[in-house]
Amino acid sequence: MHELTRSPIHRDAQIHLDEALTADWKPILVKRKGATKHKLLTERIIADIDADILPAHARMPTHRDLARQLGVSVQTVSLSYKEAERRGYLRGEVGRGTFVRSRVTEKADRFMLDRDPGEIVDLSIVRAIYTQAHEDASRTAMRRLSQGDNSAFMRPCRPIAGLEQHRAAAQTWLRDLGVEAAKDRILITNGAAHGLFLAVAAIVRPGEIVLTENLTDHGIIGLANVLGFTLRGLPTDQEGILVEAFEEACAAGGVTALVLVPSLGNPTSHLMGAERRRAVAEVARRYGVYVVEDEVYKPLLETPLPSITEMLPDLGFFVTSFTKSVLTGLRVGYLVVPPQYSIRVASIMRVTTWSATNLPAEIATMWVEDGTARSLIEVQRREVRARQTLVADLLREHIAHTHPLSLCAWLKVPPRWTEEGLVRALAQKNIAVTPSDPFMAGGGSKGGIRICIGGRLSHATLGRSLQTISDTFEQLPPVFDVSSIA
Repeated sequence: MHELTRSPIHRDAQIHLDEALTADWKPILVKRKGATKHKLLTERIIADIDADILPAHARMPTHRDLARQLGVSVQTVSLSYKEAERRGYLRGEVGRGTFVRSRVTEKADRFMLDRDPGEIVDLSIVRAIYTQAHEDASRTAMRRLSQGDNSAFMRPCRPIAGLEQHRAAAQTWLRDLGVEAAKDRILITNGAAHGLFLAVAAIVRPGEIVLTENLTDHGIIGLANVLGFTLRGLPTDQEGILVEAFEEACAAGGVTALVLVPSLGNPTSHLMGAERRRAVAEVARRYGVYVVEDEVYKPLLETPLPSITEMLPDLGFFVTSFTKSVLTGLRVGYLVVPPQYSIRVASIMRVTTWSATNLPAEIATMWVEDGTARSLIEVQRREVRARQTLVADLLREHIAHTHPLSLCAWLKVPPRWTEEGLVRALAQKNIAVTPSDPFMAGGGSKGGIRICIGGRLSHATLGRSLQTISDTFEQLPPVFDVSSIA
């Protein structure tokens, strides 16, 4: 990825706007028995962010200024900011200050919701490509199910970890992804997000440190908010996290786990090579750090790459699913856990979802056994390559990083523009894209815009949309953006 710059005039103007947004903020702390000052201040900050009194991206007062205003210590403000940051409401930027963070909710994530787009060309969501081949395969599966005896998978409510035949199919699928696992180490999940939750909930406690990429899938950022752990981003390159940065963080102490997407990572499409994977595994082994390997995109790869989980039999968790490679609506995933965690993870599943849904797991099993899943992946690969060719042809100079088999592309922000300005400008032209904020986990993150090329888009529609993006990037931004202060 490339370092991004903004013109000094535009950067200064943005800073002044940020300062103006919080200039009139006068928080009032109402004393409550048993509540410390920093707890009261944290609650006030969170409440005002939820109420839009403090809008997304607003600059917060300095620690010293807010302490003087409230008549509290600087340490009280620092503790409150740190807690609000840990809970996903604020973010600190070295040398710039503290800012209100866009929350991964229906309000803040307005361009990432999977809704009926109407006239909107929605390039904001990573989803598998959908073609007539996918429609035909779905109809064939439904007909086959309607004509058979479904009691074997419709009647049982146990075992929690998944039916025997579903886990046997999982073994076959996982073997092609470089993972050899006994059935008692495999759990059937409702997609990769479910598997990620189960893995992290099993090994991480509130307040503990989890590492990830500096720009990472917003799912793990949301989990940090829900489970209460501290998420720290590591600097990356085109292969993902830097090994030396990972080792430095581990050596500093307190790190419980590393959660990463080694293959075609969202949002930057990085692809970790075999040597880097082995180096990451070696550092994790030396420091006793768990690794949760989110490989939802790995089935799309044509060249085999080793699994980090295979190198860490006592520390590695492997997560994958069919949603990004076979069919978006086939929300079935496989989670591989270390042998000593089989009972613990199954118990967490029992109290959250009881077990995965058997019907989609039956379809996945059918498609693994009869070859349909692999056939649809081939369709996916061909179509992704064709769409990435359009991206390369129309957005070449604006691409920070992508991959021929990736369902998204990471774009550089032109020096005169801001991310939010570009998102608004494209939205006015009925194109939805995503800025960097939902993916930022810190660690020297670089800004950008993510576009996604999956779904049921014709080449003509995608081509027109990419041309509109290119044309917009070449334009000078508006002198006065009314929408930003409406």
